[in-house]
Amino acid sequence: MYRLYVKGVVLGFRRGLRNQYSDTSLLKIENVQDKKATEFYLGKRVVYIYKAETEKKGTKYRTIWGRVTRAHGSSGTVRAKFLRNLPPKAMGGRVRVMLYPSRI
Repeated sequence: MYRLYVKGVVLGFRRGLRNQYSDTSLLKIENVQDKKATEFYLGKRVVYIYKAETEKKGTKYRTIWGRVTRAHGSSGTVRAKFLRNLPPKAMGGRVRVMLYPSRI
């Protein structure tokens, strides 16, 4: 059995010393250690999956979809923009970085 995604973690939001930009999230992707390795993931879809109290459309799980936009720094962190900004509860939480769309 194979996965169509790679695991990642939400580090937080893009920020400076005084300002925080919650429209851009910082993600750490598993086994990505440098800026060169992030190039493969640029443009890939990202999904944050969370569980809600009430059932909608037959499931309690909900998703927020996004896209990897660019690298952030030189240690393999990437920036991602989501359709709706991630809630603060998502910090430290898991995301799935899908292996599509392909750019090869």
